[in-house]
Amino acid sequence: MVPVAADAAQLRRIVERMSGVTLRHDDTLTVVDNRGVGVAHACVLVAAGVRTSYHARNGGAARGAAPWIVFLDADVHPPPDLLDRLLSGPVPSADVGIIAGGVQDEPVGPDGPAAARFAQLQAVMAQDTTMDRGAWAFAKTAHAAVRREAFGAVGGFREDVRSGGDADLCWRIRDAGWTLEARPDATVVHASRTTVTRMLGQRLRHGSGAAWLQREHSGSMPARRWPGLLWWGTRRAVAGLRALVRGDRDAAILGLLDGPAVWAFELGRLIPNRPWCGRAGLRGHGKGG
Repeated sequence: MVPVAADAAQLRRIVERMSGVTLRHDDTLTVVDNRGVGVAHACVLVAAGVRTSYHARNGGAARGAAPWIVFLDADVHPPPDLLDRLLSGPVPSADVGIIAGGVQDEPVGPDGPAAARFAQLQAVMAQDTTMDRGAWAFAKTAHAAVRREAFGAVGGFREDVRSGGDADLCWRIRDAGWTLEARPDATVVHASRTTVTRMLGQRLRHGSGAAWLQREHSGSMPARRWPGLLWWGTRRAVAGLRALVRGDRDAAILGLLDGPAVWAFELGRLIPNRPWCGRAGLRGHGKGG
């Protein structure tokens, strides 16, 4: 299922793109409209009562009945055989509660937008960045499958937060006795932010989620010390300027954006992680999904 907060035209394009995934005998596609734009389509469910992707995901999960719930972000491009790659080769063992599918940052040419090139060079969306965290490993719900039994056992996502809900869900499922598994061969391509402003805004939101996670799960997302961060970021910027002078655009992008990206994340810890609540409830368009 796919949570969406977009206008009507964007929503239709997302439905068309996600409809390219081959479904199996008990699979359904559910695209959850978190804005309530009112696009009538068999696979579109409206869940705009709470303006968070987690509210939308819970609403979409409640609609289906398959043993696995596959969550995708609206800005990913999945291959047609994604579900077979994710769930059938081989069949997950009985103790697996969550599968982290592969996420590849959108390929961007050397002359592409700096923010998108930065994401590709840094492999920002790669599941390795969160799955290789030992006791605090988690799957990004940009592409993850959750066993329905495990999802129901812990009550699904927390809906009252804007960010960090995927990590919180994974840790609650882990604490309930399930395991996490990575399946990088089942990969989707994630479209990156194309402007520095949007990229930094995303980092601010993630930082807000990190602060909330640290409060909820002590030790999971400790803050970094500012004096060191300022000095490190300044040194990276100098290196980036030098690279710019010698014509090395990739090194310049990394040097000039490393500091602001990390600073935005840490500053985001000061921002409340509360969602905006709308008036609409949960309703469906048509039958099936």
